[in-house]
Amino acid sequence: MPYLYTCRKQNIQNRIRGDDVSSQAIAKKAPKHSNGKIILQIVLGIVAVIQVYPLIWLAFFSLKDNSEIFSGNVAGLPRNFLWSNYLTAITDGKVVTYFFNSALVTASTVLIVLVLAAMTAYAITRMNWKLSNFTMTLILLGMMVPIHAALLPLFMVLKNLRMLNTYWSLIVPYVAFAIPMAVFIMSGFYKGIPGELEESAFIDGCGAYKTFFFIILPQIRSALATVAIFTYLSSWNELMFAVTFINNQAYQTMTVGMMSMVGTYITQWGVIGAGLMITTIPTVVIYLLVSRQVQESIIAGAIKG
Repeated sequence: MPYLYTCRKQNIQNRIRGDDVSSQAIAKKAPKHSNGKIILQIVLGIVAVIQVYPLIWLAFFSLKDNSEIFSGNVAGLPRNFLWSNYLTAITDGKVVTYFFNSALVTASTVLIVLVLAAMTAYAITRMNWKLSNFTMTLILLGMMVPIHAALLPLFMVLKNLRMLNTYWSLIVPYVAFAIPMAVFIMSGFYKGIPGELEESAFIDGCGAYKTFFFIILPQIRSALATVAIFTYLSSWNELMFAVTFINNQAYQTMTVGMMSMVGTYITQWGVIGAGLMITTIPTVVIYLLVSRQVQESIIAGAIKG
């Protein structure tokens, strides 16, 4: 018995020594890991400042007048915070009208693109029918058509259809150029959904439309968010079509309205900065709301790829 007690004691001491050695080894490695983590955080902090600084600069710029801007204080804090620039932009600059037009055109474009692209991609990837691959190729060819090459033909078509100076003169081209990319993104997600979901739905008595809207569509929420944010950015910031197809000030969007605020003789740059700040805020807010879905979509697409 004393011999067994001595052996157990030695084993316990050896284990304690081994744990001490391993803890010392971990302690030696810990500073390297913490130092690398600190360096990574510093680098990410610098990148974040570089990304956020243009918004901060625009906010400061929108609160200045021409005398302060041209006197050399372009990037610094305003001497006097001129909140009246925003009031001038809203009243005299008609920013409210431009904002409403941009919101209406962009929301209509995003909604139509999501509906058409989701149904088209589902029909191509999940249904068996002839010429499905040819249809997919034909749609993806739209990604190769440059916008500048389609400007004059679109103008003639819209003129013959008497659609110039209307909201539809912007919505229709925006939808046409956004659908190829949307179909391409959604097709990749549809291919990753197991077919057993549809089979179970059909066995339970669901039709094609009910299966699509209640079973399949909720599975691609991240893809819908990604398509929505990309379509929103391209429609909200578009300028060339808006300048060419819209001459009536009542239908002009934010991009055209900001450009029209540049005067022939005198330009109030602080007021223009206020209008640009009003234009930028919705984009930042929307991205913050759907950023998680966009990140999940990118990660899912990378894993499937």
